[in-house]
Parts: sequence; C-alpha cells; structure tokens
Amino acid sequence: MRDDPVLLASMWRSATSAGTAVEFLSELLPLLATRFPVVRITLWRLDRPTRTLLLGGSATTLLRKSPPPASITLDDEGLDRALTETNGERAELLAAGDRRLTVLEPLLRGATSPIALVPIASGSGGADRLLVVECGASATRGETARGTLDLLREPLAAAVANEQRDAELVSLRDAADRQRRSARREYDVPVGSSGGEEIIGAERGLRGVIERVDMVSRADVPVLILGETGSGKEVIARAVHDRSSRSVRSFVRVNCGAIPPDLIDSELFGHDRGAFTGATDARKGWFERADGGTLFLDEVGELPLPAQVRLLRVLQDGTLQRVGGQRSLHVDVRIIAATHRDLPSLVQRREFREDLWYRIAVFPILLPPLRDHREDIPELAERFARRAARRFGLPAAPLAPADLALLAAYAWPGNVRELASVIERAVIIGGGTRVAVASALGTVGPASSALSARDPSDGGSAAQGGAIESLDEAIRRHITRALQATRGVIEGPRGAAAILGINPHTLRSRMRKLRLRWADFRS
Repeated sequence: MRDDPVLLASMWRSATSAGTAVEFLSELLPLLATRFPVVRITLWRLDRPTRTLLLGGSATTLLRKSPPPASITLDDEGLDRALTETNGERAELLAAGDRRLTVLEPLLRGATSPIALVPIASGSGGADRLLVVECGASATRGETARGTLDLLREPLAAAVANEQRDAELVSLRDAADRQRRSARREYDVPVGSSGGEEIIGAERGLRGVIERVDMVSRADVPVLILGETGSGKEVIARAVHDRSSRSVRSFVRVNCGAIPPDLIDSELFGHDRGAFTGATDARKGWFERADGGTLFLDEVGELPLPAQVRLLRVLQDGTLQRVGGQRSLHVDVRIIAATHRDLPSLVQRREFREDLWYRIAVFPILLPPLRDHREDIPELAERFARRAARRFGLPAAPLAPADLALLAAYAWPGNVRELASVIERAVIIGGGTRVAVASALGTVGPASSALSARDPSDGGSAAQGGAIESLDEAIRRHITRALQATRGVIEGPRGAAAILGINPHTLRSRMRKLRLRWADFRS
C-alpha cells in the first residue's frame, strides 16, 4: 500500500485543504470506500486527566445509523485498553465479538461487523487520538484494509495538528482583541478607526464585491455571502467586520457543516455543568464568545432543520439558553453567514427554513469564483509564494511568466484555496530556487486534463498552426448554447444553470461579465 501514490496524494490533499479533522473525515470516507467496505468512521480524543473519550467527529454511509455518544467515561480496564490502543504503532483489525472490544463497547453500539482501531498521534501529551472504523464483512480478507488504514495515519495526524494550530490562533487572536480593546480605552482611540488586511483584487476583479462590503459594513445588519467552496468567503466576512463599528471586538468563525448534529446546541449556545455526561464544567458557546462582535456562520446551509429553529429564535430576540441551563442570556452579535449551496432551492425543497433565509439574507454579497477574476491570479500567486517561502524557511523566488501563464490557463475548481495549495507545493518542489508551478499542477488529477484539453479540430497544438479561441470566447459560446436551449430560463430543473451544472448566481455573474442578456433568448 505504500506504493499507492494516487491514494496517498488524495489523502494528503484532503488533509491539507480541510479546515478541521471532522471535514477531513467526510472527505476520507469515499476514499476508504474505494478499497474496502466502510460503514462509519469516528475520531476520539483520549483526555487522560478526566479518564474520558471525547468524540471529535464522525462520518457514516448509513443515514439512519444511530449517532455515537459525545463522550465516554472509562473505568480502570477501559482506560488501560484506550491507552494501549492510542499508543499503538499500526492499525489493528478486530473481528466482531472479539473480547478485547468489550471495554470499548460504548464506541461501537453493538456493532456486528469488523472493527479497525487506528492510533493517531497528536503530539499533545495527554490527548491522543483513536480512529474507529466500522468495516463491512469482507474487510478482514487480506491486508488491503490494514495497509490503507496505516497509510492514512500521517495525513490524519496532520489534519489534527492543523486544527490544533487553528484553535491556538483563535485563542491568541481573542487575547489580542482584548489587549487592543484595553489599549483603545486607555488612549481613547475611536472605535473602528483601523481597517483590515488588504484584499487582493479590491481594485480589479473584486471591485464590485468590495463596494458592497463598504456599503453594508456600518449598517450592522445580517450579511449573507454566497460563493463556491474556497473562493474566500471568510476573507470577505472579516473585511465586513474590520470596517464595522464592531472591529475592536471578537470575530468568531464556526463551520456549521463540521459540527456533529448532537453537539450543535452545545457548540452554538454553550452548556452548564452536568448538562450531559462529560460536562464537568460550564462552557460558553459561540454566541457568547462573539458577544459584542461578529459571529461568522460558515456553511450555514449545512445546519439541520432543528438547529435552524433554535438559531432563528436567537436571531429574533437576541436571547439564548445554555444546554442544561434555566436562565436566559442576552447576546449582542452581528451575524455574517456564508454558503456555497443554493439556499433558495433548499427553501423550495423544505431543507432550509424560509423564515431563517429571510433573516440572514438581509444583504447578500455574491463572491465570484477565481476563474471569473483571473486578472487577480498573478498577485495572489506572488503573495502565496512569499508566504510559503517564509513558512518553510526558503528564499523567496519570483514566478516566471511561463508559470503565470499556466496558472491563468487552469480552471481552478477549488478557487483561491486550491491556488494557495498549488503554490505551496510549487515552492516546496522548487526548493527556494524557483516556483515549480508546472510540477505542482502536474500532481493534481484535474489539472492535467484542464491544461491539455483543446478542440479536436485544432490538430494537436498551437505550434502546429491551429487557432485556439480565448477562454472567455469558449465560455460565451457554451453559455449561449445553453440559453438558446432553455429560451433564456436560468433557474429551475430545466434552466441553463442546471444544464451547465453551476449555481444560478455564478451563471448570472458570468453572463454580466460576457454581456449576455437572458431576454435576448426569449424569442
């Protein structure tokens, strides 16, 4: 299995692009399913001082499978067994009914299929991780399952480490916010007098977006940012916060899609001591932590309906109750929500509450994908290259014109996030002497086909004399055909957006850029 570069590259790409270990689990599940049957995977953290296993996230292929408990208190035998498993050196496959599993029975909820226990080193002393994989009946045949699970240990450990660093940065940022508020009070600095980090593209491809940011920043109303995954929605949310009167207070980000359903209430609203098993202390939720500042609800479209009801109640009257609590708490929070999903369609399918949609979409901001503002790619790439060089302790090397041409030709389905990952990889490969863009793009599956795709009538390459139309011309021609087929209809199951497989907002943005009017296709 160590010789499987495709699977290993996929795991590392998911580990480095996922914001949290929970997001990595969701991307990991289909990767594992290509090698052997997988029912569910769960990630646990062993907290030795409290003798507790805490759920870090789960992903399952069965919609109706009962969720795992949020925490498990261990007896002496269970603690010894958990210590043995988390300190192991490789994955261990155990058949259903194995006596060694009895002390970890609460993890399994009476599972009747083989279980794999995968130790994940976190490097944090008393907080080791254990990945529990519930497999299909055929998983015990051969070494395929064991080899695959051993292969994912390092990528998952990297995802856990990234999540820990992010948490540390949030803690440091909150401390810096408190120190800045104290300094402003001491020296009587006007609130909101400083702006945030410069946004690349503010004067070019993202000019319209920044105009709307400036328009709404001081209005203190909910903002909804719509854009594809990786397009920079959090950057825009921070820009709204930094330009607002709340800029001296906390900016708190929560990824709604990364919270297990049974932990959503505790994460958003907090809990009191004794609210549930393992709640040894009271804990503030995200709303309380953001009191006076801004709460950024990333991927709000992933919230389940029951959580949407409770969220709406807080947005309406500004009060909440902690889980297990009896008294109401008032919070003053500005909500900025973001999603890559088509919320109006979700409302029509009753998967997203209409009243919550109206509450959060007071001022929508449509963030275009990177392929719609390619003029910003050179400056973005240069910034990512300098940042990567500092991070890896390498000399900063400039990007060659040929490298920039390759970047401009690629479709960037992962948007700015993918660009950052490609540049980091290019800096590593270049070793400080160059930014090896061609090599970095060559390691990405879709990149090769995206860069090499051309019209068969061209006869192979431009060097052979074939004329290649510009990308905008090709996109314009393709959108025109779709609009002709639908007679100008954009939305709906038979609209042009559905035919092209893109979000209606994205299609309208491209039409404006290409000066296409839907009314011209109605006749």
